[in-house]
Amino acid sequence: MMMNRHILTCGILLAWGLMLPCMPAANAKQVTISRQVLMDKIRGGWAGQTIGCAYGGPTEFCYRGVMIPDETKIEYPEHHLQYFYDRAPGLYDDIYMDLTFLNVLHRLGLDAPVDSIAHAYAYAPYPLWHANQAGRYNIQHGIMPPASGHWLNNPHADCIDYQIEADYAGLISPGMPNAASAISDRVGHIMNYGDGWYGGVYVGAMYALAFVENDIETIVTKGLKAIPRKSKFYRCVSDVITWYREDPDDWKRTWQRYNDKWGDDAGCPELVLEAGNIDATMNSAYVVIGLLYGHGDFGRTIDIATRCGQDSDCNPSTAAGILATMTGYSHIPEEWMGNVREVEDRNFAYTDISLNKAYQMTIDLALKQIERCGGHVDSEIVSISIQKPKAVRLEQGFPDMHPVLLDKDIDHLGTPEASVNTFTFEGRGVSVYGNVETADRDYRAQLEVTVDGKTMRTMDLPARHHDRTADCLYWNYQLPNGRHTVSFRLINPQDGVSIKARKIIYYP
Repeated sequence: MMMNRHILTCGILLAWGLMLPCMPAANAKQVTISRQVLMDKIRGGWAGQTIGCAYGGPTEFCYRGVMIPDETKIEYPEHHLQYFYDRAPGLYDDIYMDLTFLNVLHRLGLDAPVDSIAHAYAYAPYPLWHANQAGRYNIQHGIMPPASGHWLNNPHADCIDYQIEADYAGLISPGMPNAASAISDRVGHIMNYGDGWYGGVYVGAMYALAFVENDIETIVTKGLKAIPRKSKFYRCVSDVITWYREDPDDWKRTWQRYNDKWGDDAGCPELVLEAGNIDATMNSAYVVIGLLYGHGDFGRTIDIATRCGQDSDCNPSTAAGILATMTGYSHIPEEWMGNVREVEDRNFAYTDISLNKAYQMTIDLALKQIERCGGHVDSEIVSISIQKPKAVRLEQGFPDMHPVLLDKDIDHLGTPEASVNTFTFEGRGVSVYGNVETADRDYRAQLEVTVDGKTMRTMDLPARHHDRTADCLYWNYQLPNGRHTVSFRLINPQDGVSIKARKIIYYP
């Protein structure tokens, strides 16, 4: 299996044609704005996403597959942002992941090597989940991007991760969605692929367009041109836009139509076949529902994106950031701003970057990007060479794969008296969701996996949360279709260690 994985890695690298960062079109339209307005929009983008994240934070994944009812009041009290800085800084993973990428680009330049970006996040001290954590695990085990985000190596490849941290790509590419997509091509494949990557490409394109457009429906619609029409992601979001145009007042009806048609997920070992859904397609749809049905009203946009449920802090964060980039920091309603001002000089957890520092770093990079892409910068005015969004390449993970829950639990893989466990299924792929349980954080389980009598690999399963596999004990999506027997043998059992397989998914 390791040989096959190495071949996969090389194959992706050979096929991975990076988009050119900027190719100014002949006779490209030029838009001129002041540096003051540019900075106001950049500040709006960062402040908006921070507000949205805190507003939806208390409901994150509390409402899975259901809307948050109107009678459930969502609070935005005094010191709300500061509360999460002090008590739950991991809520701002949307922001500190953005800042990781921004910081590397600011230090090393717009052409910073992707390996440097990958290393910065893989070895950062902050906690990660889903595709981000699986990408971190891959990088720490020598599987570098883009292979680290590929669906054959990363069971969470379609998850929301790059979508929630792609804001920076658009904010440093004002009016230049293709430049934002080029950055996302490099960075987004560190942890995602296919629909998971498209979520970030779409977000970056919308942010870029928000600098030069003044209508949300235009931003949402034009931004989608960055996504291949044949992709599932495009079809999902296009449906939301169509349903909005049919009924621009009833967001709940559009929410229901979306869930009825597109509510299923294929990957994500933790949430597949569950009410929870962290797939980028669904959560991007909720961002778009918030943006469209918010009709440009900041509070309503955030509230609707939150009440769609699921990842209900990340979705209002993205929606608020895009809207506030369009309107500018100075036009965010005052009732939202007191909480922002009291934290603007505070560094986000795990970073030495505050909002005020992020504003300056972003405009530094944006001015360089503007010049690189055919624009002009002087002391007070910038001229931007506007780009029409172009679709990135088509890629789809989990093609025609439909998950089925195996009606069998494998528990306590790590106990000495049960060091070998076996299950059988019929299909062409499998994933096993589970984790190592022990008080010894330095313990690393070595779990030998055999399929049909052949040792496929030995899974290195760190007990430490920072280094874990994103809670997937084993996955393989390339088996010949048929009946397979999977066996686990713990090579290094230890008293007090338990490895639990909480869910087995197979793909007929």
